[in-house]
Amino acid sequence: MTKVEVEYLLESPIDDRTMEAIARAHSVYGLRRVSLTSSMDGLAVTYDASRLQLPDVDRALHSSGLNVTRRP
Repeated sequence: MTKVEVEYLLESPIDDRTMEAIARAHSVYGLRRVSLTSSMDGLAVTYDASRLQLPDVDRALHSSGLNVTRRP
């Protein structure tokens, strides 16, 4: 397993729907951890790079209902 961490910026303020979407993202195979950053304006995502590629992670987060953009 190759763990990779990437950060995303939340496009909208945190609310109940955001928290529900984070919970849904936890059920995606290959996503190891999805958590709020300390600044509370983004997500830190750890995923298994042997199972997912970065575009797959992007799609999984959007499919879960998270409106995010990847930080450079």
